[in-house]
Amino acid sequence: MQEAHVPSERRLYCISKRTFDIIASAIGLILVSPLLVVLYTVVKLDSPGPFFFRQARMGRFGKSFHIFKIRTMVTGAQQMADSSGRITSYKDRRITRIGRFLRKSRIDELPQLYNVFRGDMSLVGPRPEVSEYQTVNPELWKVILSVRPGITDTTALEYINEETLLRNAENAEELYRTQILPKKQQLYLEYIKNRTFRGDIGIIVKTILSLTKQQKIKS
Repeated sequence: MQEAHVPSERRLYCISKRTFDIIASAIGLILVSPLLVVLYTVVKLDSPGPFFFRQARMGRFGKSFHIFKIRTMVTGAQQMADSSGRITSYKDRRITRIGRFLRKSRIDELPQLYNVFRGDMSLVGPRPEVSEYQTVNPELWKVILSVRPGITDTTALEYINEETLLRNAENAEELYRTQILPKKQQLYLEYIKNRTFRGDIGIIVKTILSLTKQQKIKS
């Protein structure tokens, strides 16, 4: 995929964004390392298998990379995908007990700070998808993949309860492909068109506040 032209007024933004990503992700990894040690023990005791989950996702300019998460599903979940589907809802039988908490709190995504540090991702940007979804409005993906995917963005805020939406769907895969993903693509395009460094900081703050609010409601 050819690199999209970057307007001159965006260059300072891109440099500032990448610098912020490197510094913030490095600090973040240091701060969360004690928590990851504790979670390693909990995840291992909850179910057998590796601590980290790695999966190929679509990155900038269509280049594939492996995203890192804390494992929240039973070992062999990928092989069970034919019967359970690529889309995971909260009631999915493949999710472990501790995995439900990790997914709801999004703590399982903390290892993605490593993806940010090494340049696969950004703190803010369109959420990375698996390659199968590149068939959904493929022309839009050319624009969406002109920027680094991110840990959070406006769609993460809009669909913070996505698994709840999919929970009672007769066909979660079809619902995601035909209704949710096209809406996400439009939000991705809006973000790319209007993104600013100040706006990115705002999205990070809103994400933290939204997750904190969710946890308070559940407790």
